[in-house]
Amino acid sequence: MEYQPLKLEVVSADKMVMQCDVVNVIARTSEGDIGILPGHEPLMAALVPCMVEIVVAEGRTKILAIDGGLLAVAQGHIRILSHEVKLAEEILLQEAHLEAHELRHLRSEGEATDEQVHRLHILNAQIRAGERYQASH
Repeated sequence: MEYQPLKLEVVSADKMVMQCDVVNVIARTSEGDIGILPGHEPLMAALVPCMVEIVVAEGRTKILAIDGGLLAVAQGHIRILSHEVKLAEEILLQEAHLEAHELRHLRSEGEATDEQVHRLHILNAQIRAGERYQASH
């Protein structure tokens, strides 16, 4: 049985970030990494801050970083809802590394707030996405 590409929508708090046909989406849920291919069973999952890898129907790979959110798969559609979404090509790696370094120091001293630890997880996802993008371009 041959499946049609999935319709993907990535939505942030303030805009539709991406709409395209895809053949694979890889993200990290609270339970671990998940890959979504055409024909996937319906699913709803909580996402953690992570890099999301998207293989569009034409074969190109798009990479983005999210701060967590929800992933829903149903009837040939994937929806990723996340408060903050950054396309890998928009990530300023030097700034992300610097801020992450400062937050790691606070965490190692036991002085980081829960919000700062969450921000560190977001930055780690952005750094991973930015580095993957740079390596492939």
